[in-house]
Amino acid sequence: MGAVLELESVDAFYGRIQALRGVTFHIDAGEIVALIGSNGAGKTTTLRTISGLMHPAKGSIRLEGDDISRTPAHEIVRRGVCHAPEGRRVFARMQVLDNLRMGAYARSDGGIGADLERVYTLFPRLRERATQLAGTLSGGEQQMLAIGRALMARPKVLMLDEPSLGLAPILVELIFTIIKDINASGVPILLVEQNAHKALEVAHRGYVLETGSIVTAGSGQELLRSPEVQKAYLGV
Repeated sequence: MGAVLELESVDAFYGRIQALRGVTFHIDAGEIVALIGSNGAGKTTTLRTISGLMHPAKGSIRLEGDDISRTPAHEIVRRGVCHAPEGRRVFARMQVLDNLRMGAYARSDGGIGADLERVYTLFPRLRERATQLAGTLSGGEQQMLAIGRALMARPKVLMLDEPSLGLAPILVELIFTIIKDINASGVPILLVEQNAHKALEVAHRGYVLETGSIVTAGSGQELLRSPEVQKAYLGV
């Protein structure tokens, strides 16, 4: 099973400030890959660079072997890289159903109805709230909607940025169970998450990002057992 998404020696800048330094990692078919690190380490910048919201100053990003380093963001979505951003970013004044339909805006195939049903199966609460304005949902429901909207694009790679942020513990458990269910259906996932313990528990592999550079990599279980990772990110 080859790499679906590959970053090689990626540098990225905000103006003159370098945010990523030689970032290299890959996601293979069927994997959950966790990207952990402290605030300001460059995790969200990595996702933004993959998504085409900013472009690398150096290095390459490849999707199924094709270089997408300079591809516009809307075309990257069409090619199957879908991003559920930090903070959910739902369309607050639109109904839940319309938010989900927006996730499929780039599609013209006939499978949208089936994918909508799949989202409702994963998130029964969204079916119940279909005609409700997204801005009136709870935080957990908005997170479900953000993930469901990304799934409506039928992703080849699903990127999740802080999916458990601000959620009650019982909802955190639910979100991570759903992440595993999505992955079990064949969707590779790149997971950025401050809750490093939960992220590494579900991840096949993980990378630790510090000040824009990958400093440690290994399987999820290897990183959970690493004394350095335990001390810096797991509170052990």
